[in-house]
Amino acid sequence: MKTASGGPGQRGKAVEWPTLTLLVLCYGVWGLSTTWLATVSVPLAILGVGLSACLHSSLSHEVIHGHPFRRQWLNAALVFPALTLIVPYLRFAATHRAHHRDEVITDPYDDPESNYQDPAVWARLPYWLRDVMQANNTLLGRILIGPVVGTLAFLRLEWIALRAGNRDVARGWLWHLPALALVVWWQINVAQIPLWALLSGTYLAHSILKIRTFLEHRAHMRPRARTVIIEDRGLLALLFLNNNFHVVHHMHPQRPWYDLPALYAKRRAHYLARNDGYVYRSYAEVFLRYFCRAKDPVPHPLWRAPPQ
Repeated sequence: MKTASGGPGQRGKAVEWPTLTLLVLCYGVWGLSTTWLATVSVPLAILGVGLSACLHSSLSHEVIHGHPFRRQWLNAALVFPALTLIVPYLRFAATHRAHHRDEVITDPYDDPESNYQDPAVWARLPYWLRDVMQANNTLLGRILIGPVVGTLAFLRLEWIALRAGNRDVARGWLWHLPALALVVWWQINVAQIPLWALLSGTYLAHSILKIRTFLEHRAHMRPRARTVIIEDRGLLALLFLNNNFHVVHHMHPQRPWYDLPALYAKRRAHYLARNDGYVYRSYAEVFLRYFCRAKDPVPHPLWRAPPQ
């Protein structure tokens, strides 16, 4: 969404120290978890890897939106190591920028982050796959199998694009190789954590991230009303860098993570009017409501196929 010059969407400081501090903390926790902590307690090391890799993904999201420096190549260099292993940064950046077109949010085809299916496609899926996707539509399912379901869907689309000769996709994966090689080198030459534990911690990171994306957007006739607010200030909000104030982020994508709560508090009624009251008080409320129950159907409830 475009923002007026000097308005709420304009980033200010040349160096954003809170973000840099979190980057240092993130790499520090990941490094200690894969070395010293792994010799003390493997379960704690897995937890440390999971929390730090999750935070690294959120910091990568900040980088996509131009933080913490004004030079984007320097921002990208800060999150270059592929701590989450799977998704290339350049592909994350490209798909996320496409997602920020509010008019296509939840679109089964044009929104790369949509979890909805075209009803016509849904009707043709085999029953076992529908069962898997319905299980994935509960919060418990999203946490347990969501990383597998999401990764396979992502890789399928990436493979189709590669076969079609999409050079941007190829470039994204080529740059991912050295980013992944850094993690592999560390694991072989420095880390003391078992490989299975590193992979378990990384899977945990993806599972935690699925909590954030579970109900970030909903099907709604008005694009402005599709994006959620979760009024949480706990550990999950920190790991997600306040992206639970998601409609604020979509309206002011250039503002850093630490500005979002104050922006929301100052104009709470405005944001809730904009998203038609799509709000939850906390992640605890989300868990209580949807841990074993789907919030939405998998086929898009408002989808109408475009005319041929």
